Amino acid sequence: MEITEVRVFPVDEEKLKAYVTITLDGCFVVRDLKVIQGSGGLFVAMPAKRRKDGTFKDIAHPLNTETRERMERVILAEYERERRRGAPLDRAAAAVP
Repeated sequence: MEITEVRVFPVDEEKLKAYVTITLDGCFVVRDLKVIQGSGGLFVAMPAKRRKDGTFKDIAHPLNTETRERMERVILAEYERERRRGAPLDRAAAAVP
């Protein structure tokens, strides 16, 4: 499985830095990944849904550490490229990636 496309939608919030959409093998899209600024640096949060008890449950996620690390490496590299490009923050586009 390869990530064939990464689309980054920067946002201007304290911890949330961007929404991300990825395409896998040119035929499967995963939306609403998030680039988050945590205490240990940037990380990628998987798409999640709020449950009735107020907790969140991932609705899509890697099943092993190797895949998670590979996804995070590719996504964060594209986020950094987008950030260096100085793309203007479009909050309307970021809100609905």
